[in-house]
Amino acid sequence: MLDEMSIELPVTPEAIAKLELGSVVYLNGIVYTAREGVYDKILVKGDQLPAGLTRSSNVNFHCSPAAAPVENGGYHIGGVTATASFRFSKYLSEWLDLTNTKIIIGKGGMPVDDYKNILAPRGAVYLTTVGYGTGALLGRGVEAVEAVHWLDELGIAQAMWMFRVKDFGPFLVDSDLQGNSLFAQQGELVNKKIEGLYDGLKKPALHRYGETDDRKDELM
Repeated sequence: MLDEMSIELPVTPEAIAKLELGSVVYLNGIVYTAREGVYDKILVKGDQLPAGLTRSSNVNFHCSPAAAPVENGGYHIGGVTATASFRFSKYLSEWLDLTNTKIIIGKGGMPVDDYKNILAPRGAVYLTTVGYGTGALLGRGVEAVEAVHWLDELGIAQAMWMFRVKDFGPFLVDSDLQGNSLFAQQGELVNKKIEGLYDGLKKPALHRYGETDDRKDELM
């Protein structure tokens, strides 16, 4: 049975130190969203961070929320769908230094070197969503929208949303303070056995122009 942990935000170094690979985490407090639109605006164009961000939250969720305005002027969040974090690798070292963010949430993990060279040296870890199609489940943990920044300029997916959350999750701990990664470890195990899948297979009778079954020639 997987260990479960509930964390109050902003997260403390002591709480992060207790996280173990594969553990299940639920969050309580303020979580903010930021992805390439926000990163470019702040880190490239030189705009200022929203006032009070670094005091309110140190958890950055890579996601696109399903947000709809309601009559009182606020927003209803029907779901929060994680997006692939590896696409934002080039921004993360500068972003973590600027915001003192300690938890990154997304899906798919980060490039393997980022765990040891970017996250771990800054006392930060990576949490991943559990499988696909969990956006509606995670949306139940959003109690309120505390603020939204640059909505008109960047649009719903790219704007910075400040969510007040309770029992927000489940998330899996993908990385720890030593720079180890669950994704990386499992990827190594899978890759060891991939070659065996080709054993005994005949050459394909038909194939597209340029197609190959030599894995050394694959682009990805």
